[in-house]
Amino acid sequence: MSDLIAPGATLGMLGSGQLGRMFAIEARRLGYHVHVFSPERQTPTGQVADVEVCGEYDDLDAVAQFAKNVDVISFEFENVLSETTETASKYAPVRPGANVLHIAQNRIREKSELKQAGIPVTPFAVVRSVEELKAALTELGCPAVLKSASSGYDGKGQVKIDAVEEAETAWKDVGADETVLEAFIDYTCELSVVGVRGLDGEFAWYGPMKNDHANHILDISVFPSGLGDTINQEAVEITRAVFEHLDVVGVMCVEFFLTGDQRLMINEIAPRPHNSGHLTIDGHVTCQFEQQVRAICGLPLGSTLSLGPTAMANLLGDHWEAGPPDWRALRQFPDVKVHLYGKQESRIGRKMGHLTVLAETSEAAVERIRQARAAIFHG
Repeated sequence: MSDLIAPGATLGMLGSGQLGRMFAIEARRLGYHVHVFSPERQTPTGQVADVEVCGEYDDLDAVAQFAKNVDVISFEFENVLSETTETASKYAPVRPGANVLHIAQNRIREKSELKQAGIPVTPFAVVRSVEELKAALTELGCPAVLKSASSGYDGKGQVKIDAVEEAETAWKDVGADETVLEAFIDYTCELSVVGVRGLDGEFAWYGPMKNDHANHILDISVFPSGLGDTINQEAVEITRAVFEHLDVVGVMCVEFFLTGDQRLMINEIAPRPHNSGHLTIDGHVTCQFEQQVRAICGLPLGSTLSLGPTAMANLLGDHWEAGPPDWRALRQFPDVKVHLYGKQESRIGRKMGHLTVLAETSEAAVERIRQARAAIFHG
């Protein structure tokens, strides 16, 4: 294990939100130091890191100085500038590699790369003008979804098109020079597999998790998915193929649509821990964040054994709109675990925390987590 970065070393994190926070907590538990770099101060990650460095991602001198003081670097969101990771990688290994980030942060590159590798993705067309959009709508049919090629997440930067006549309005609404038009998939559900791959190629996974969304934002995830061994195994094998094709070292999530005729299509990939994988913190022997630490440091991967059916429910700023949470309501739910991200200000759509619970069945876990969230926020 010549590439081992042993406990006691310093890990660098680009990005300072809740994913970095949960990574830092696990890294500190394993005896590592954590430095975080982002444009903000007193961040969710910065609150639990050893050192919080405030700088812009395009300040390459600051990035270089940050990288010189750590032993390995990872990131917690896709929209870090490629110049940032390229500069950082001159002084410390960046995992997953900058090539993975480069592909994942642009839908054109991502979908084209996977399609060329024979990996199933949603039917799509690259669109760079209104005229190309109209032609693509004729080819793919309506409805369809127009998405900006970069910077979109949680439903941002995308619009559904129901008729060719809506093309010009949709193009203006998305407001991007490069877009992808995707065929509208009549899916039965959305799934995700969170995988992890070590420096030696060892591969482990969680899921598939079954995901329900509200207003394009993940609402509830549950494991097991209840979709049967055939679908589960196929989703894992596709995920493994993506990891090996991109030579990923670290944690990455592959999100799927399951069609009515039981076909799996990749919706998108996220080269980092994922919201749907938060249930692994309490529902599995080793959580996705500990695996991220292990993988980028060259440690053996931990067990992904499930401790039982588990559900996770997001807590959004929306839930605070009716008034402060009634945390005393947790007295009725001693089995429910609360994870809050240290964000001082709530706003619509902002992820403030999550709840998890284990139960006898997936259905019981989902029902329990819904009841707990309703009790906390609605009395």
